[in-house]
Amino acid sequence: MAEIESEAAGPREFRVEELAAAAGITTRTLRFYRERKLLPPPRKEGRIAWYGEAHLARLQMIGELLERGHTLGGITELIGAGESGRDVAELIGLQDAIVAPWSDETPVSLSWDELAATFGDQLTEAVTAESLAQGYITVHEDGVTHVSRRLMDATVALVAEGVPLSAVLDASRKAQEYADAVADVFVALIRDQLLGALAGQQPLPPGQAAHLTEQLTRVRPLARTVADAQFALAMDRRVHAEYDDVMRQRRH
Repeated sequence: MAEIESEAAGPREFRVEELAAAAGITTRTLRFYRERKLLPPPRKEGRIAWYGEAHLARLQMIGELLERGHTLGGITELIGAGESGRDVAELIGLQDAIVAPWSDETPVSLSWDELAATFGDQLTEAVTAESLAQGYITVHEDGVTHVSRRLMDATVALVAEGVPLSAVLDASRKAQEYADAVADVFVALIRDQLLGALAGQQPLPPGQAAHLTEQLTRVRPLARTVADAQFALAMDRRVHAEYDDVMRQRRH
C-alpha cells in the first residue's frame, strides 16, 4: 500500500532551500546558476518555485564538471549543446579525450648544490636562461624543477659522455622545434579528418560524440607509433648518409 501511495504522489519536488541542501550547495549559488541559465526554469505555483529531480541531476552534473576542472562558461556551452540535441555526457567525454595529456613525464627537483656537482662550471646564467626559455625548468630559491626526469637523466648522461651542456641545450631547442612541427602534422590530421564536424554549426548526430571519442582513443597510440617509426627510419637514412660522406672524405 505504501508503494502505491508513493507512486501516486508523483516525482519528488523541492523548494529552493531543499534543492540547494540536496545538491550540497548554498541557495545563493543555486540562484547564480539560474541567472547563468545553467538550470531550466522551475515550475511556478503561485509565488512558490518548485524544482524537480531533473534540476537536482543538473546540479550534481555541474558539481562533477567543476571538480574535473571545467569552467562555468564551458559548462554553459556543453549544456546548451545538450539541449540542442547533443548528449552532454558524450560531449564531455569527447572534450576530455581531445585535451587529455599525451605525455606522462615525471618532474624532478634538483638543488643548486646537486646541479653544481653534476655540471660544474658549465652551469652558467646563460645555460639556466636557455633552459627557462625552452620551458623545461622552473627556478626557485633552493634549485630548479625539471618537467621531465627522463630528459634530465638524458642530459646528465650526455654531459657525462663529454658533450657540453650548451651543445645539449642547442640540440634540445632544435629537437623541440621539429617535435612541434611533427605535432602540428598530427593535430591537423586529426582535426581535418576526424573532428571536422565539430567546426560546423549543426548539432552532432546522436552517438557521434561517443564514436569520435572511441576513434581518438584508438588513434592516439597510432600517432606515437608513426612518429617513433619515422624518427628511427630517418636516423637510419641520416646516419648512413653521414657515414658514407665521412668515408668518402677519408678516401680523398
